This record gives sequence, C-alpha cells and structure tokens, in this order.
Amino acid sequence: MINKMKFSFLLGIFFTFLSANAFAQLQKGKLIDGIAAVIGDEIILESDIEEQINYAAQQGSKMNDRCNVMESILNNKIIVYEAKKDTLIENRTAAIKENASLKYNQFLAQFPDEKSMLASYKFRTSYEMKSAIEKIDTDQYYGQAKYQKITEKADVTPNEVTDFYNTYKSQLPEVKDEVTLAQISIFPKLTESHKDEIINRLKKIKQDILKGETFESQARIYSEDPGSAANGGLMKNISKGQMVKPFEAAALNLQEDEISDPIETEFGYHLIKLERKSGKMYDASHILIMAKPTAEEINDAKKELDSIRTLIETGKMTFKDAAYKFSDDKKTKFNAGIITSPEGSDKIEKLSLEPTMGYHIAGLNKGDMTEVFETELNRKKAVTLVKVEDVIPAHQLAIETDYDRIKQMALNKKKSEMVDKWVKQQIPHIFISINNRYSQCSFDPDLKSAVLTN
Repeated sequence: MINKMKFSFLLGIFFTFLSANAFAQLQKGKLIDGIAAVIGDEIILESDIEEQINYAAQQGSKMNDRCNVMESILNNKIIVYEAKKDTLIENRTAAIKENASLKYNQFLAQFPDEKSMLASYKFRTSYEMKSAIEKIDTDQYYGQAKYQKITEKADVTPNEVTDFYNTYKSQLPEVKDEVTLAQISIFPKLTESHKDEIINRLKKIKQDILKGETFESQARIYSEDPGSAANGGLMKNISKGQMVKPFEAAALNLQEDEISDPIETEFGYHLIKLERKSGKMYDASHILIMAKPTAEEINDAKKELDSIRTLIETGKMTFKDAAYKFSDDKKTKFNAGIITSPEGSDKIEKLSLEPTMGYHIAGLNKGDMTEVFETELNRKKAVTLVKVEDVIPAHQLAIETDYDRIKQMALNKKKSEMVDKWVKQQIPHIFISINNRYSQCSFDPDLKSAVLTN
C-alpha cells in the first residue's frame, strides 16, 4: 500500500502536474503506446506513468516505483471519471475544444509553418495534436472540479496543525533563501500622436475590409494577439464578463457581422467584429495592435517613477501609499505592492525569481529599494521599482515562524485523506481493468480486487 504521507504529494499535485507540465507528452511525441489500465471509459497509458515519474524527479522526489505511481494515477483517473458523470459540474466540452484550438495556434506561432511544428512534436496531423491538448485540458478541468467538491469543507484546527508538526517535523523540508518584495509598476504613456498613428492604422484596415478584404485575412496579417491571430482573430464561446469591459461593451453593442471603430483596452487598440450572439455567450473576431511604447515614452515613464522613488526616500509618501496611488499592477497595488507566489505566499524563494527581478535585488537588504528598471507586465512593457520588505535566510520549517505553511501542509494532508476515502467508496462501482504486468504490485486491497488482464 502507498505510504500516505510520502505519496499524498502525487495525489495533491496531480492536477498541478497537468497544468505545469501539461505538454510534456507533446514534446515526447508519443503517438501510440501500451494501455496500462482502463477505468470506466478512461484509459491510462504507459507513457502517462513515465511522465508522472519524470515530473516527480524534476520536483526532487524519488518516487520512481512504478506500482506507487500507477496507484496514484488510478486514483486520479477515478476522480476524473466520476467528475464527468457529476451533473453539478458544468460541462465545458465546447469551451475546452475551442481553447485547444487556440493553444494549438499559440504553439504554431512559435514555428515557421505547421509542418515543422507537427514534425517537432511527432504528430502526423493537426487533428491528433489538437485532440491530445483537448484530452489534457479535459482531465485537468474535471479533476480539479471534483477534487474541490470533495474537499470543499476541509479545515484544520490549531491543535491539528500542532499535532501534524510534532508528527512530521523531522520530515519537513528546509526552506531556501527567501525574500518578501513590494513593487510599483507603471505603463509608459503613449503620446497623442502615437495613439493617433495606431488608430489610423486600424481605420485603414477597416476600410480595406469594407472594400472587399476579409476580416480573417487582415487579422492573420496585422493582429498582434498571439492567441487568435493565426485563427483569423476568431474567439468562440466567450462568456459575458470574460473579456475586459471596454472590449465586451463594444462587442455586445454591435450587430452580427458589424465591425467596430478602433477600441482602446489595457492591451492596446482593437477592431472588433461580432460573429454570433446567443444568450450569455458570443463569438467575436478582433484585430489587435498593441500599444508598444517608444524609447522616449519609456524614458518618460522612468523619470516619473524616479520622482515617486524620491517621494518615498524623503519620507513624503510611504511605499504602500505610492503603490496604491500610482501602480498599474492590479495584482499588487491594493496590497501595499506586495508580490505573492502562485500559492499566495508573500515569501518567495530567491532562486524562483524572474531573472531581471533577481538581478536588481541582488545584494539589497531589508528596506532597500532598487533603481527603476524595465520589465513586462501582462505582456506589456512597463517600468518597475521594487522594495525589499524582508529577507528570510534558509532554515528548517518551524511552527513558530512558518505556522501558515505548516497549516497548509496539514490541510493538504487532510484533503488527501478525504479524497483517498472517497476513491475507495467509488471503486466497487467502477469497471477497472489493470494490465497483468502490474499483478505483483502491492496495491490497496480495494484496487487489488480489480480484474487483471493481459
């Protein structure tokens, strides 16, 4: 049987694996391989097991026992299988299929042509590659949705956190050097003449379309949106509220097949064509010209942020107040400028910092600020000022200093146990067939009772 403390990580990170390493199998280019198991109408391939082992190795885990990995994937496939039958989980088949096409086009944008991309990923046709992407995204969506439903009421008390720490403190990892950082980022402002230049370009494109050019061909030529340009600017199955407000307001004020005048959003300037509107969903095509600042506009932004830095240095304004008043970074401006990790922590490992950020904070101490430097924010050129709020040396996790982290680990363990219990309850009601090459595995007794086949 799986060591639950040790292996709960694979159960817990399975869905992270899908998102963080989702296209590893595309890179491997495995078109056909052996079937390791069947769960209902879901299958597990031998390559799925290899990818999980490789991912665990990349994360520093030594979980290379095929039986343990197989059991983890079986448990997760049961979750996916049951999620697809759960009528309370929204069916997003159409949206996932469309998103797979968009992702395919994003891959395509990195290659000179479709043939070289398919050859690189070892796929014979675009259909095969799109189907692989769609399968990955489907498993990720349904798995996450069911996992959240099973564990939505999970919680831990302070006593449970303490008990967890006392039980596992010798196994808890060492934390590497960390920092807490706050930032103020602003986008360079385009001059009026620069804005007019972009707007006039879009007006000329619109006139060409009205004279006979197709919107699709013009989007392929001129649009700077990497997600939709290769698809003729088309975005399907957009939910109301999904797009930024200026875009959606313009799109929904159009009649079908009507083209807007140039519209400004935080991403740049758009021509929008409403393709279809039905209830709370709509299809729209757009041509995006990004608002790329000139060197002079970037320099003006640096001067502006330098003056803000001076206000902070001279005590005329706190960094927190300056972030709230001036920063264009919506993720941090309302939180005193504090940068958080993907997990929501304000403590970030130095080694995980983006290289430009890491370079500029090198050698700084608590309370120091960087010089103003260029960066990117939401795929747009920005200038940034960073303050080092705290420096945390490498240390062993301790409940006195790392309570929130230890609490999250205890909660993850409880969630894993809840999911384990739920999975056991489903096994008797699901057809499970496991290849007999796994007949010697010490699976959980419930799984061991599954039929072994050649």
